[in-house]
Amino acid sequence: MLKFNPFAVQATAVLFGILAVFLVYSISNLRGNRSIVMLVLSGMVISSLCQALISVTKLVADPQNDLPTITFWLMGSLASTTLKNLALGLPFIIVGMVVLFLLRWKMNGVSLSEDEARTLGINIKLVRGLVIMASTMITAAVISLCGQIGWMGLLVPHISRMLFGNNNQYVVPASIGLGSLLFLIIDTTARTITATEIPVSILTAMIGAPFFIILLRKSGGIKI
Repeated sequence: MLKFNPFAVQATAVLFGILAVFLVYSISNLRGNRSIVMLVLSGMVISSLCQALISVTKLVADPQNDLPTITFWLMGSLASTTLKNLALGLPFIIVGMVVLFLLRWKMNGVSLSEDEARTLGINIKLVRGLVIMASTMITAAVISLCGQIGWMGLLVPHISRMLFGNNNQYVVPASIGLGSLLFLIIDTTARTITATEIPVSILTAMIGAPFFIILLRKSGGIKI
């Protein structure tokens, strides 16, 4: 609709991704007493707002050309991703991955109490901010390339923790490798299982949801 060039799409996605995270963080801290419940509720509010904006965009879009493109993009697929688009999104993804990889041992300290983390010399606010920013950059860049593909971000880290424990020095690289391998398998299946390519998000939801329930039953819940 706006006819942005690929780089503008990437930059806009990252910018609005950071803005959404900032709004969630700010809303959850309105009374100066942030909690997990408030953070989740704030995320639901911002998510609903973004979904409403997407609906408005679909409402005013050209029903012949733009609306089908938006609909298929929301389903999530690698079909329209080109090497040119990937090259423009790759810097954001690489920077985010490098930051997470370098901070992986400090993530273990952040999971402790604030007093224990400070004793280890960890700047909690700085580490949390960098981790959130890096994760947002990766997520925004990937979504702008291939659309919304759910369950991978929940399923893969949880499997990695079950295999390698809670040590982020192993969980972070394991998640990168395992996530790439699993997504490659699912994308190949989506391209070959029928005559026409199935949107990847459909398969990730069909496979991920029941498998995640099985993992929760075996592990006794999500370990943060």
